[in-house]
Amino acid sequence: GPLHRGASLQGAWSATDLMVPQPRGVVAVLTPWNDPVAVAAGLLGAALVTGNTVVHKPSERCPRTGRRFAEILAAHLPEGVLQIVDGEGSVGARLAAADDVEIVAHVGSSATGRAIARACAERGAKALLENGGNDALIVDGDVDPRWAAEQAALGAFANAGQICVSVERIYVVDAVAVPFVSALVEQAGMWARRLGPLVDERHREQVHAQVSDAVTRGARVLAGGRPQPGASTFYPPTVLTDCTPEMAVMREETFGPIAPVRVVPDFATALAEAADDRYGLAATVLTGDMAHAQQAWRRLPVGTVKINDVFGGAPGGAAEPRRASGSGFGFGPELLDEMTATKVVHWSPPESPS
Repeated sequence: GPLHRGASLQGAWSATDLMVPQPRGVVAVLTPWNDPVAVAAGLLGAALVTGNTVVHKPSERCPRTGRRFAEILAAHLPEGVLQIVDGEGSVGARLAAADDVEIVAHVGSSATGRAIARACAERGAKALLENGGNDALIVDGDVDPRWAAEQAALGAFANAGQICVSVERIYVVDAVAVPFVSALVEQAGMWARRLGPLVDERHREQVHAQVSDAVTRGARVLAGGRPQPGASTFYPPTVLTDCTPEMAVMREETFGPIAPVRVVPDFATALAEAADDRYGLAATVLTGDMAHAQQAWRRLPVGTVKINDVFGGAPGGAAEPRRASGSGFGFGPELLDEMTATKVVHWSPPESPS
């Protein structure tokens, strides 16, 4: 309900301000292929429960999953409240530019997010964006290297690396680098028996292009690094060492089961290099040093900092991504605020007849 702010004079209200959250109108929800149900459930649910109408375009890479989920939801709503459209990026672009769309909620690539932000800015609409990430993992010199390798493997290889908050680049302090890398290679062998394929051949080619670029620039492949022959889009869990900052695998989101490792002399260097990035989604720090943990969450320019747990917190959730990773809250009660606009009503009594 509305929030009230009033002034009383001799027990009678002389004026009242009402702060009323209202639906914004039509929300275009553009959802990704890598998590097509959970992401759609959060965005569609928030938009609908706050009174908006919705046009949902699921990813063209998994259109049936996204469409079926939305159809099940629409069956329980008044006719026309939730519409579903299919198509490639051009369809999403038309929705982002449509005059009647008040919010465009997009989870997907940074390039698409930038195009949506421009389209919304031109007509005064709101862009709610969770886009790409290049999440760093820092391994401090005081942690158990085998445990750290298990965390790194989970973060880099789960869902074949196709998670917005996957570990994308690893900075390990020299004191534990040798046992950490050895254990990470062992973990890659174990994960190779668990993983499914990448989403399609085009994506596998993009992942392998980053690996090939790193090798050309001097990286060493200690596990994986080569797609299996044939029609399958499986890509093996890959461990790269001798990685340097100019490599694409360290600068850009790979979105595959790749663990590029850079050995640094100390925690301060790891923190500085991890912070030097154009993305701002999340980061993880493995450390037993509370001072280092405090430095990390204060200095890393990302929406979520996880200490000693690669999938702690709410990935892509109640935190605000920064820089190329987007803007706005994507989960939790804050998302309800994103889907509404607050109208202030100032109410004063009329003058009494003299």
